[in-house]
Amino acid sequence: MTNTSSAWHLRILGLFTADLSRLWVACDPDGVLLDEKLLSELRTRGFELMGYDDPFGFRAEYEERYRAAWDSTAPAPSAALIVHLRGDNVDDLPWDIVRNARQVRLSLAELFPKLAYGVVRQVEPEFLAALFAAHQGELQSARGEGESKDFILEHVYQLMPRSIRTPVDFWREVLRLHFANRALPVPFAEHVAGILRGRGLLAGQPVASFLSSKSALLRVVQDAWYRYLEKLKLEGRRVTESDLMPPNAQIEIPFDHTDVRNIIDSMFLDGSLHPLAVSGVPASVPAWVRVGIVEDVWSQFALAEKSIAALALAVPDADSAHKQWSDFAKRYGEMLSRIHDLPGKDGGERLAKIRDRVEAIQTLSDERLQAWVAARHYADLILQPAIKGPVMVHHIPRFLRQRRSAGEAKVALLVFDGMAFDQWVRIREHLIARQQPLAFDENTAFAWLPTVTSVSRQALFSGLRPREFEDSIDHTNKEEALWKAFWQNEGGIAPNDVMYRRALRQVEQLDALQVEITNRNPKALGMVIDEVDERLHNERSKADVAYWLDRWVRTGFVERLFAFLLGEGFSIYVTADHGNVDATGVGRPNQGVIAESRGERVRVYRSESLRADSAAAYPGTISLDIAGLPANFTPLFAGRRSAFVPDGDQVVVHGGVSVEELIVPFVKVSAVSGEG
Repeated sequence: MTNTSSAWHLRILGLFTADLSRLWVACDPDGVLLDEKLLSELRTRGFELMGYDDPFGFRAEYEERYRAAWDSTAPAPSAALIVHLRGDNVDDLPWDIVRNARQVRLSLAELFPKLAYGVVRQVEPEFLAALFAAHQGELQSARGEGESKDFILEHVYQLMPRSIRTPVDFWREVLRLHFANRALPVPFAEHVAGILRGRGLLAGQPVASFLSSKSALLRVVQDAWYRYLEKLKLEGRRVTESDLMPPNAQIEIPFDHTDVRNIIDSMFLDGSLHPLAVSGVPASVPAWVRVGIVEDVWSQFALAEKSIAALALAVPDADSAHKQWSDFAKRYGEMLSRIHDLPGKDGGERLAKIRDRVEAIQTLSDERLQAWVAARHYADLILQPAIKGPVMVHHIPRFLRQRRSAGEAKVALLVFDGMAFDQWVRIREHLIARQQPLAFDENTAFAWLPTVTSVSRQALFSGLRPREFEDSIDHTNKEEALWKAFWQNEGGIAPNDVMYRRALRQVEQLDALQVEITNRNPKALGMVIDEVDERLHNERSKADVAYWLDRWVRTGFVERLFAFLLGEGFSIYVTADHGNVDATGVGRPNQGVIAESRGERVRVYRSESLRADSAAAYPGTISLDIAGLPANFTPLFAGRRSAFVPDGDQVVVHGGVSVEELIVPFVKVSAVSGEG
């Protein structure tokens, strides 16, 4: 634990002493305890946190895992249990829990008394440690709302808006923020925009949007880059939404300023920005510009090699925050899609070396991700709030419910079964190249382990953890009923206003589908598009999947579906239930059952002893205990990039623990507005 964070964490941890009580209640309306470092430290001190979101689910888990053990004096899963209530009214809990528990109340208003409570609530949990240190060491008196925003901007985001005096200052700061994945919460972005507006700086430009939305910023930067290259007499094939920007939204960015171009260079390497394909480069073009252009096949190789070198230094470790893994997954997906585009017949030995370097990144990231899961950081994701975006796929329905409450009357969830992030990149790039008027707000979500359809996709549509649909965990026949039950029980929508369709992939299906949607006019629409999953089980490599996926998107299925749904007033959200990897067969264990026979990266056993026997017979396999699974559902994962298929077979599969399988896209697709 760093010195910066220790004061904050010790302040919270000091409220809990395991030997004082085995049962605790934490009234925590601001989600203070859900900080990943706090959860990890509490675990090392003998505590487990159990959320009280669903009274029936809580009661079943509490009775099975804790109450039964305590009543029989058997060992419980942990020395002490904290029941976490996302509110401040302890009477919302069952009487027997309240009577026997030691109570702790947490509030940002009490922890940060000198700052405006409403402002502090907007700060992401991972930044509260830095804010606490500044609050304790820098503040002498209470601050109002505006002053609180200034203080937080300076000490958390290292941004002092009153020091921004030129466009260069602004672009340097906004690019720095987004490159560090520190987009400003909307209230802070609007505060900064108001200050700049008062100075007449960047008049008429959507400054708040640039500060709060990375996708909005990147569209503008990409467009400005291409126009900058035109001034250098460089013209070529555009591969971005830039042609869709209305003339009055064209914005000039000072790329040639040192502070700006250093960040732009890195954004091309990590895939945030896309280079221009050109046929010739005059000698007069500055050397630093070349990172944003692709002149020939060899410059494609050079860009890929630089991207791989940068990515190799960015692999998170076993104690990293989940957001670091999410960011790495996006960068990895962008890089892998680039690799698929490299021409094999021209590359030869150079391409072989690139693939070796990619394999080294895969090996390292797999090892560290498996250690991260084993350290129970993955289990902590189950508790994370979905207010600002889903962390796990079973959070997605609740996030969509919140979006409806925020004014998105009709939501469409498009689940591309089996789609890894690199495959989403190919779909996105096709739509961009076809100049579709679309914007993509890209995030990620963690699939459920094991990463097979009957586990993760069912969690995605139901909003439940797998232990809560144990009776259907080996099939997906109840998906439609679970999707409708969620919206009826938690979204207040009648079953007739909820629609679910699966096995969609052919453009010939769209006419009938569109008629049905128009006639029924659902408020919540769930669809399974299974082209990726069908294709990957028929191919021997992800490069082959990419080739066939490119052919499929050219049928127009995706763009036509998006255009129709947007025209019908739907907010579109695209995700996947799991991804996929290249793997080599190591043979099939005789024992073990799994929800689908083709998820060949995992075997599931009904007892720990059976799993242990199989693990001994197959050295290199991985036994992990995954929170949230049924008690008699014990997975054994294939090690490295191997699969439980005939020895030596080359396959594309899923079910295991890798970045490509576990971290999937979660993307909002919108129509590009005339405001840029």
